Amino acid sequence: MINHGRLTALVKQLYETVDELESMFPGRHFTPDGHMVGSLGECLVADAYGLTLKTASTKGHDAVTGCGLEVEIKATQANSVAFRSEPQHAIVVKILRDGTFEEIYNGPGSLVWAQFSGKRLPENGQYQIRLSKLEKLNQNVCRDRPHFEAQVAPLATST
Repeated sequence: MINHGRLTALVKQLYETVDELESMFPGRHFTPDGHMVGSLGECLVADAYGLTLKTASTKGHDAVTGCGLEVEIKATQANSVAFRSEPQHAIVVKILRDGTFEEIYNGPGSLVWAQFSGKRLPENGQYQIRLSKLEKLNQNVCRDRPHFEAQVAPLATST
């Protein structure tokens, strides 16, 4: 069982360390990014939604619900995320400095993947999508579809 309070405290501590390093070295940036942000997001979301994490870098999904729904988790501190393939279900979050997150999208992967229809695959093999677009898509997620609800209330909710 994940210690939710400790997880949140460690993420908050990480950002406090970043702030302190940036104060010590003006003009230098110590922004957590890449794999660290992805892993933090996966752990925060798994904790908040009661998901079972798969081994890191499992192709096509990061976690599974209790009923077997495969979930791709995308986390960022920026304004976009990238997808390599169509997930069964996607949860996209923006990690906040206080150790919580804002849910941007929680719904079928097909709605996200449809946004790339007819577009040429970028050289890096990843389609980018802006969080503002995902927020609009999230408003169109039919809540009557097979769609799991949080088993634990999200740490922070979208406004």
